[in-house]
Amino acid sequence: MKIKRLSLWHVPLTSHETYYMAGAKTCAVVETAVLRVDTDAGVTGWGEVCPIPHYLPAYARGVGPVLTEIAPIVLGADPVGVEALMAQADKYLPDHRYAKSALDIALWDITAKAANLPLNALLGGRRQEDLPLYHSITCVAPDEMARMAREAQAEGIAQFQVKLGADVDWQADVERLVKVREAVGPGPIVYGDWNCGATRLDATRTARAVAHLDLMIEQPCATLEDCAAVHGATGLPMKLDELAHDTASLLRAHELGIMDAVALKLSKFGGLSRLRQARDLCLHLGARMCIEDTWGSDIAMAAALHLGVATDPALVLNVCDLSGYVAPRLDPSAPARRNGRIAVPEGPGLGVRPDEAALGSADLVLE
Repeated sequence: MKIKRLSLWHVPLTSHETYYMAGAKTCAVVETAVLRVDTDAGVTGWGEVCPIPHYLPAYARGVGPVLTEIAPIVLGADPVGVEALMAQADKYLPDHRYAKSALDIALWDITAKAANLPLNALLGGRRQEDLPLYHSITCVAPDEMARMAREAQAEGIAQFQVKLGADVDWQADVERLVKVREAVGPGPIVYGDWNCGATRLDATRTARAVAHLDLMIEQPCATLEDCAAVHGATGLPMKLDELAHDTASLLRAHELGIMDAVALKLSKFGGLSRLRQARDLCLHLGARMCIEDTWGSDIAMAAALHLGVATDPALVLNVCDLSGYVAPRLDPSAPARRNGRIAVPEGPGLGVRPDEAALGSADLVLE
């Protein structure tokens, strides 16, 4: 079996509401890059990557040029044995991992389909029937955020990510955390997320003001050292996100004692191949994991769910139903949230079948 064609689409995804985050980041309409890899055996694989603008060193329109650059390595290659092919691509064009993430996912999809197995069977085997979800709450007025939390809780959600810092007002962030904690009551997990947009001072002041509550803080600052300082000054458990992007960063965060939990995102690591390695390292280190991607729809979500369901349930903090936050969905029949949890797609490979008629003509075809 050989790879004969790469086809790429760019699809605008509209968020169910505008997400406001620290550092003037917003997420309203974001373009996702959808990749189809065709083989001469008739087996097709799907991949997806959806970078958020101003969030990480990645952008959707960068995927096409990267694929064009590595096409001499990919076209005509055997898609089975994903890591070997991706290693060749990395030698030919170092890094650009976010763009390669879509290709890596598609190759895993093909490999699992060729074996007639669900993808999770190749990633460790299914460990649970479905996975716990968190709900992300945009950084707006505190009372409005509390209302959103109550609505999500009524749907079965028991974990809440509270966006902070959009108005650069640490006292308003305190009120946000207090009101969401009060709204959902004791028990559910609540954590405040600055998306590395806070100063050490503001994050420390905020976290100290809520240190009496059952809360976790997520990625307050732009460096691991500043995050460690906030953790040391407040004593609250910490979840990492933006600064977790390879095994070295995971090991350094663990050394600093700031990786009680960590977000493992496909596009930051470069796809399933390296995210699986990160998952295994976190299992060894004992860090709880949120297994997801930066943004996207059903393809990226399915890839994360397959890895999540193949991971020790004791160390899976949560996952994200990416396609539940955006429209349109790439595969309207793919799983959706139910009672605060989500199932993995069934069938060989990823188990998702994007609506090709809705995608229309590809923006880029490489043969």
